[in-house]
Amino acid sequence: MSAELTGFIKDKLGHNPRDLALFERALTHSSVGGDSYERLEFLGDRVLGMVMAAALFERYPNEPEGNLSKRFNGLVDRETCAENGREIGVPALVKLGKQAREDGANQSDNVIGDVVEALIGALFLDGGLDAAKRFILDLWQPDLSSQRRAPQHPKSALQELAAARGVKAPVYEVVARTGAHHAPRFTVKVAVQQLGEATAEGASKQEAETAAASSLLANLK
Repeated sequence: MSAELTGFIKDKLGHNPRDLALFERALTHSSVGGDSYERLEFLGDRVLGMVMAAALFERYPNEPEGNLSKRFNGLVDRETCAENGREIGVPALVKLGKQAREDGANQSDNVIGDVVEALIGALFLDGGLDAAKRFILDLWQPDLSSQRRAPQHPKSALQELAAARGVKAPVYEVVARTGAHHAPRFTVKVAVQQLGEATAEGASKQEAETAAASSLLANLK
């Protein structure tokens, strides 16, 4: 594993590791027991946010804070982190306990996204901000380039639509939660008075709410 992990760090993260244990921890799920990626994920989340905020500030010098926030949220959300993690082969390297492995936790957006952030945290500690920044800007470059205009979050768009039509704000309700603790599935219903309702699933409450809002917006077009 050490040779494989070293190769992954050099090839995919663009870094020559000094402390391999940091990166091993970044790939270790809590179901294994002992040290896991959770503290590194906490750190990496903040590093990712800082690098992405600075990149957007420089890239769009004339945009107001609101538009920058919309762009930022779309770039650092769990789905984008997970997509980029799959791009570099993270799922195959995640260390899982027996049950989590059988449940397919290494394919979960939550787990992959968390591991990507943990790897950023490990990069920051092992190589400094420059190493983490290079990795983030390289991996996120397609996402940055594809944002021709600031995306509007579906929940915000639905709330604005409700206000424009003079009805009460959307109401979200969790109608079901299934799956294992480390890989839950939430079913959420959103309803807007006089406009309708929609139900959707997601790996988190927020993801399910977003999907439900998108579904209802599509029905109202």
